[in-house]
Amino acid sequence: MNRKARTLTLMALVTLGLGVSCLLSIPKKSDELAKVHMLNVGQGDSFLIEAKNGKQLLIDAGKDASVLSELARVMPRGDRSIDVVIATHPDADHIGGLPLVLSRYDVGLFLTSDVLTDTEQFKTLNDELLKRSIPSYYVRQGMNLSLDTDPLLPSKFSILFPDRSTTHWETNSASVVGRLDMGTASILLTGDAPSSVEQFLAKVNPREVDTDILKLGHHGSKTSTNAEFLKATSPSRALVSAGVSNRYGHPAKEVIDRLKEFGIPFVSTQDKGTVTLTTDGKTWK
Repeated sequence: MNRKARTLTLMALVTLGLGVSCLLSIPKKSDELAKVHMLNVGQGDSFLIEAKNGKQLLIDAGKDASVLSELARVMPRGDRSIDVVIATHPDADHIGGLPLVLSRYDVGLFLTSDVLTDTEQFKTLNDELLKRSIPSYYVRQGMNLSLDTDPLLPSKFSILFPDRSTTHWETNSASVVGRLDMGTASILLTGDAPSSVEQFLAKVNPREVDTDILKLGHHGSKTSTNAEFLKATSPSRALVSAGVSNRYGHPAKEVIDRLKEFGIPFVSTQDKGTVTLTTDGKTWK
């Protein structure tokens, strides 16, 4: 069996169906605030979400072992488990660090889009999922992941895209796009979704994409964050996950100029390293 065929077989073995809502197990700890950490993983993406009750959702893990040191910095000492991991799409700068995360932490659930690729990183990730028997599913628009049902600070992650099978799509276009709601505070996390997906979401889900904070698609590349999408999302702040002096020139000058035009300040891992946002369910700090 050739490498590509074997990769497809492995992914088929670990992907089943997922219900509309998933309520996670008993909380680990209690805190006054919910948190979102944009981890400094260089030229890549990785976000750790912590609900008030201690439940954790990791979205992407950068390209290498950098994610491990960043997780150690922000997670409670001795915490060796992560409730849910989402891979937005299988590009190396989003999943390269995931096998290491799966080997170091007890992961309860793995979610991703159904796009396929023939890379060593993708194969290694699938091998690790199988080795550890981690329940793994494809996501679809309309699925909701309930992290905390506390009436004072409920937290959920809602899948906005993909809304169909993306098996043979270009990988960026198949990125999982999701909305995090913590009380009335919200963040839109977009993976590497290009402008075509942004325009689609702005047209079919205008209410869902209207958010407090926007994670810029594709590390601030000029292929994302068009004016129509900024108008629809109307964020008060933007987030950029990109490496210092990266060879792609992210974030692009065109995008920065567009943010200035709309009066949207941004914070980047390039300048600040790991960025932690906290919320009481009303505002972000």
